[in-house]
Amino acid sequence: MSRVFRVAEALEYGMVGINTGLISNEVRHSVASRLLAWPRRFQVRYRGLPRNQIPVHQRLIARPRTDRLRRRHRSAEHRPPAPESGAAVQEQLTKVSHTCFQVLAYEPYVELCEKINKLVPGDFDKKTLLVTTGSEAVENAVKIARAATGRAGLSPSPAATTPHHDDSGLTGKVVPYFRRHGPDARRHLPRPVPERAARCQQPRDIAAIILEPVQGEGGFLPAPKELMKRLRALCDQHGILLIADEVQTGAGRTGTFFAMEQMGVAPDLTTFAKSIAGGFPLAGVCGKAEYMDAIAPGGLGGTYAGSPIACAAALAVIEVFEEEKLLDRSKAVGERLTTGLREIQKKHPIIGDVRGLGSMIAVEVFQKGTHTPDAAAVGQVVAKAREKGLILLSCGTYGNVLRILVPLTAEDALLDKGLAIIEECFAELA
Repeated sequence: MSRVFRVAEALEYGMVGINTGLISNEVRHSVASRLLAWPRRFQVRYRGLPRNQIPVHQRLIARPRTDRLRRRHRSAEHRPPAPESGAAVQEQLTKVSHTCFQVLAYEPYVELCEKINKLVPGDFDKKTLLVTTGSEAVENAVKIARAATGRAGLSPSPAATTPHHDDSGLTGKVVPYFRRHGPDARRHLPRPVPERAARCQQPRDIAAIILEPVQGEGGFLPAPKELMKRLRALCDQHGILLIADEVQTGAGRTGTFFAMEQMGVAPDLTTFAKSIAGGFPLAGVCGKAEYMDAIAPGGLGGTYAGSPIACAAALAVIEVFEEEKLLDRSKAVGERLTTGLREIQKKHPIIGDVRGLGSMIAVEVFQKGTHTPDAAAVGQVVAKAREKGLILLSCGTYGNVLRILVPLTAEDALLDKGLAIIEECFAELA
C-alpha cells in the first residue's frame, strides 16, 4: 500500500521539489477518497505522494529544514531515510525501542543530552530535556521559566509574526491558527524596539521573553545583533529569562549549528526540534542547569519523550554533520542561492528583497513600483512552479514571501535547476 505523506498546516511550512509527474492522478484520487480520516482543518496542500515516486536525481526539496537525513510530515522530503540514521535506528531496535526515561534511563538519551549541552551556545553548565515535538519544547521552556522565576508573564515577539508559541493551550497557537482556542493570555512585543517591553507589562511579572533568531512564519527576518544584545541586557536587568526558539533555525540551517552562535549573546533556554533527528519525532530544551532544575520532580517529560529510537537517529545526524562538514555546506548553499536569486531580482523589480541567514533564504514580493505586499503574485508563482514540477510555499505576515530551504546535501546543479524554474515563473508574470 502506498505511503501517503501528509503536509500539516501547509501555510506554515514550505518545501521545494523538482521532479517529473510530481503526484499522479491515481494517487490524488486515492488520497482524496480518504480525506475524512483526518480533521478538515488539518490543511493538506499537496494531497499525497507514494514513497520513492520521484527519482532522487530529479528532486530538490526546500523546507525540509536541513539535510538528507530528514523526512517528516512537515518537511515532506520524499526520499528514504539516509543510511546513517537508518542503520542507527535498526541497531537501536535490537537493544531497546521504548521505555519511559523517567522510569528507566537509557544510554542514547544521556549521550544525546551531553552532545546538545556542548552544541548550545553559552559558557555555563547546561542540562537538556528531550521531548517529542517543537510545540512541547516551547511549552516546557515556558514551564521551566515560570518555575525558575516564580512569574507567569510571557512575551513572544510579535503577534502577527510569531512562530508556534505554541500548539498547546498554555501559550496558544498563533493567528490565524489560534481561532476558537480560547482566551489569549500572551503579550506580544513590537519588533524591533525592545524598550517597549517594559511598557507592555511590569518587568516583575514577566518570566521570559521568547523569540526566534530568524523569524520563520513571519517571513525569514533575521534578528539584528544589536536587538539581541539589548534584549539580553534587559533580561539581565529585570531577572527575565531569554528563550531562543531554534526549532526552525537549529541543526545547521543558518550556517552554525544554532543561530544564536551568530548573535553575540547566549540565551538562558534554547528549544530545538525538526531535523535534529533526521525526521524522527524528537525535540528538546537546553538551558542553564539551575533553571532546568527548578521544576519539581516529575514535572517534566512524558511517556514517549526522548524515545531511544529518535535519540539514536539524532546521534547519527550529529555525527554526519561533523563528518561531512555540513555547516560549511550550509553557508555555501546559502551563498549560491542568494547570488542566484539576486540575479533574478535584477530582472524582475517586483522582487523587493532577497534575505536570509546561512541557507535560510526568503524572497519578498511587492506590487510593481510600490512597497505594497503582493500575495497574489506569490500565489501565481507558486501555481506556475507547481506546474513545472517545483513545489513552493509562502510565508510572511502578508503572504508575500517565498521561502527557500533546501537540503544541505543538494548538489549545485540541482540548486541551479531550481533557480531556473523560479526565474521562469517570474518571467511569465511580466
